[in-house]
Amino acid sequence: MSNELADCIRRNLNRYFRDLDGESPHAIYDMVIGSVEKPMLEVVMKQAQHNQTVAAAMLGISRSTLRRKLAEHNIS
Repeated sequence: MSNELADCIRRNLNRYFRDLDGESPHAIYDMVIGSVEKPMLEVVMKQAQHNQTVAAAMLGISRSTLRRKLAEHNIS
């Protein structure tokens, strides 16, 4: 699974650089993390039946970090 995800990210980043058409890239880290983090949180919260303690354990982060990230992405 992780190789498939990494390959998907590689393909999309290569397309991003190809499509820049001479423009300078910027904020790539934030763009990638922002693109991946929200859907990951949504899926994990659904799998955890919206139990933040369970979701935080699944993600390997603290519950307070999870709450902060959910708020950043407007996920309830």
